[in-house]
Amino acid sequence: MKKRIQNYKIIFLLLTALLFLSFSFKSKFFEVAKQIEIYNSLFKELNMYYVDEINPADLTDKVIKNTLKDLDPYTNFYNEQDVEDAKIRREGEYAGIGVSVYYTNQGIQIKEIYKGFSADKSGLKAGDIIVSVDGQSLKNMERDELSMFLKGTPNTEINAKILRQGKILEKVLVREKVEINPVPFYQMIDKENGYMALTRFNNKASSAVKKAFLDLKTKGMKKLVFDLRSNPGGSLLEAIKISNFFLPKGQTIVTTKAKVKKWSTKYKGSDDPLDLEIPIVILVNGSSASASEIVSGALQDYDRAVILGQRSFGKGLVQRQKELTYGTQLKLTISKYYTPSGRCIQELDYTNRDDKTGIVPKFSDSGINAFKTANGRTVFDGGGIMPDIEIKLSNKTEATKALVASKALFNFSVDYYYKNKNNLDPKNYIVTKNIFKDFVKFLETDTTFRTPQEKLFEKAYLFSNNTSILKEYENLKSKLLEKKINSVLKNEDILSRLLQEQIVLHSFYREGMYQNKIKNDKVIYKAVSLLENEPKYYQILSGK
Repeated sequence: MKKRIQNYKIIFLLLTALLFLSFSFKSKFFEVAKQIEIYNSLFKELNMYYVDEINPADLTDKVIKNTLKDLDPYTNFYNEQDVEDAKIRREGEYAGIGVSVYYTNQGIQIKEIYKGFSADKSGLKAGDIIVSVDGQSLKNMERDELSMFLKGTPNTEINAKILRQGKILEKVLVREKVEINPVPFYQMIDKENGYMALTRFNNKASSAVKKAFLDLKTKGMKKLVFDLRSNPGGSLLEAIKISNFFLPKGQTIVTTKAKVKKWSTKYKGSDDPLDLEIPIVILVNGSSASASEIVSGALQDYDRAVILGQRSFGKGLVQRQKELTYGTQLKLTISKYYTPSGRCIQELDYTNRDDKTGIVPKFSDSGINAFKTANGRTVFDGGGIMPDIEIKLSNKTEATKALVASKALFNFSVDYYYKNKNNLDPKNYIVTKNIFKDFVKFLETDTTFRTPQEKLFEKAYLFSNNTSILKEYENLKSKLLEKKINSVLKNEDILSRLLQEQIVLHSFYREGMYQNKIKNDKVIYKAVSLLENEPKYYQILSGK
């Protein structure tokens, strides 16, 4: 009898739990349906009665993106054009003229020329602005409209008007298949040391790395400098394949942990490796993220490579695309990355963002945990991959961050090119103290480099609508500029390197930029020095 009563109690509790879950689910579903209905009715009224015409697609796009902005920055809504752009980044090929661009009020400004493609063959230069295509002016067009003009069906022509240094040129450009090589450069540094740069993890990354690696081996490579600096990541599967090139088949390379059980997975190498013995130094910096951190974290945890540079970005959130209606997509964060030793790569805790200040705390704020590599070396979590050998740089000031995010470096390189184009040597070019001084002076007049403080100050002045304080406004504006410039000067080491890369890239394509790096980059020199010192290299990996 007692057993029967106990069974009834268990059944009652289970039914209660099911009813609660059912009510909870229905309650959440009702709330979602309710909010959608509210938006639909609001949108209908706006569309029918608002005094001016409303662009439905633009308004909805803004509403959705505003809905997602308080989540992590990787959860995004993609309209049809965004989906196409993402496909190009993922697949590494498209039909265009072979350029990367800025979208401006004047038109499409060319940021970089890809060697050998239509834009290059037609004599276009970085800094040129396409102001008209097939008779259509591009002035004051929206970004989504501008992005449609250069891409299209292969072998179709574009009649373009180009603004260059105040003059209008006319060019006929031909759209063609453009392949973005994720390994833009590899070369032997000397008789034994090879160098390879991987700039993105698109769908061609592993095949490009394999091809470059095997070619370097035929040229006598016995040690490798693998450059992942400023590589923002990309395909998880490509990162696993590349890690597997240097790790045994069957070893865990990365683990994902998610709320949905089927998305919590251990990813292992499934192929035979290329080379389990060759000494490797991997270069990372604060812009090496996601897939770059999977590769460097896995090879560090198995003591397979020495990591050199600065702590990586700390992007350990995994995204997946979900198809929506009418060709749109939602890219949403579904899980987190963990290295083989168990370290979480993610640095920022977006779940606990401060509602008032918007500040996102770091996971390391609540403490750092120690983990062990295969050889027993101690490594730590807290976001990103900490190098085995750290190359110290000055701490970026807020002004320098604003500068790097602006077009100022690019604008100076364009100006510099037209003043010095006959006196540049890609391999030996160095940004001297005098050139850096010229750059700092250039910043005083560059309109794209503005700090948040300057923007707020100008907004406050314009809002006041008080011309009687113009003199005081100009004085304070001058003081803000002086403060900004002094702040930038604290990061001369960082900015000189970025400026050197930009100037050489402008004149000699990516190939010239990397040729310059191999000869003048102190980080590459440090990596080669370590590879030449085998006892020290293996001592680092042994942890002794």
